[in-house]
Amino acid sequence: MATTKIKKNTKEVVETSKTAKTHPLIKGPRITEKAAIGAEKGIYTFNVGVDANKSELKKAIKMIYGVTPLKISIVQIKEKVVLRRGIVGSKKGGKKAVVYLKKGDKITFV
Repeated sequence: MATTKIKKNTKEVVETSKTAKTHPLIKGPRITEKAAIGAEKGIYTFNVGVDANKSELKKAIKMIYGVTPLKISIVQIKEKVVLRRGIVGSKKGGKKAVVYLKKGDKITFV
């Protein structure tokens, strides 16, 4: 919820905190070393829902971050079997989207 503060002398409204825009398709940025290197070049990686497609992601990125992607690549992440202390488990799979922006455009994560 956004809160506002009113100065008494000038009656100027100043926002002190903002609510972040979200979209149900985009779960969040994918924070890895490889993604950080790509972000310097204008390539951003996001975890997305399994029902996401390129056209819907393009609209969501434009709505949330205000930039238009040049290209979007979607990669399926398969489920992986892991062994921890002799117990077999699994890591859930999903999808990730790699978003390419034109030179000069940036996305800032709060």
